[in-house]
Amino acid sequence: MSVALTPMTVAGIMSGTSADGIDVAFTHIAPNVDDPEFPALKLLGHAGFPFPPALRRAVLASMNAESIATAELARLNWRLGQAYTEALEAALKRNPCRLDLIGCHGQTIYHQATPARYLGRDAACTWQIGEMAMLAERSGVPVVSNFRPADMVVGGKGAPLVPLLDYVLFRHPTRGRVLQNLGGIGNLTALPPKVGPLQVVAFDTGPGNMVIDQLMQQLFGKPFDRGGKTGSRGSVIKSVVSARLREPFFQARPPKAAGREEFGSDYAARFLEACTSAGGSPEDAIATATALTACSVGLAYSSFLFKSMNQAPVDFIVSGGGARNLTLMKMLREQLEPQGCTVQASDDLGLPAEAKEAAAFALLAYETWHRRPGNIPSATGAARPVILGEITYV
Repeated sequence: MSVALTPMTVAGIMSGTSADGIDVAFTHIAPNVDDPEFPALKLLGHAGFPFPPALRRAVLASMNAESIATAELARLNWRLGQAYTEALEAALKRNPCRLDLIGCHGQTIYHQATPARYLGRDAACTWQIGEMAMLAERSGVPVVSNFRPADMVVGGKGAPLVPLLDYVLFRHPTRGRVLQNLGGIGNLTALPPKVGPLQVVAFDTGPGNMVIDQLMQQLFGKPFDRGGKTGSRGSVIKSVVSARLREPFFQARPPKAAGREEFGSDYAARFLEACTSAGGSPEDAIATATALTACSVGLAYSSFLFKSMNQAPVDFIVSGGGARNLTLMKMLREQLEPQGCTVQASDDLGLPAEAKEAAAFALLAYETWHRRPGNIPSATGAARPVILGEITYV
């Protein structure tokens, strides 16, 4: 049974599939007098911190690893707990506030949304690591974490979980809204005009920055394509993009979820081989990977969302690190403006691109604390709404 909503100051902590660092968002969440069913959220401040290089290498090595020592995973779990704690403390120095609650997503090292045979049984699974007892002890407030399993055990894919925030902040009576996050993986939430929570559609669109980042590291020794400058110097190999978009993931209907298991190092190696076989330069490979992200988003919109917007004007709002890639944003406009969308960054609506996912897990923690469901079944494919997460008390 849910409990009466109370005003709280909640920190959200997020590290995503790009494994580039930790984002912290501070929010004030309280009952909404205009819509008692959902709370109101205000962003108080945010900060981001890159992983130390050695920690990032360890995180990337653990993701979808064919074999890794259990001792390595145990140590990494605790090291990430330290990293989340240190990031929160540093963020609090920049944005002083008194916290009531923390929501921490943890670091995903494996996510298999579709059941597969294992030891005589079919099972889906997910694993986010980072020792939350450390974060609770050092902060002095409870921590909500491990959000995805509760959705998965009732048939959901455990993702995407950001749609609740999208619905709370961005629904509009006359305009359609599509909220596109471009982290390691691309995911969107579609909000037609006057949408109710049961009509929200959300799903993963494919790679966000993941393939671009991996090729930048391999070809240029850089963690990502800052501002899209490298991609802007290359030419898109259209045959490679069109061949990739015929793959089963892009053709599958929602709900669907992806991760490094689908678009990680093996995928990037095959993608680079295709670009090289077509005579492309390293810059062409980056441009082509950028086009893959943009075209997969455009395909997702035209295939699964266009009709649902009922010819209303549509704001296509981009967040995540990809919103800073000017070449990617240009390609997105080329894909979406002919379909009637106005493309903009979430910053234009008052929510910095880097803060959005962290703020989403602050909101999910708030809902969990008040014993309220946080998933949206039409987005995840779950059989019913469920309360998400586990609470680590002080």
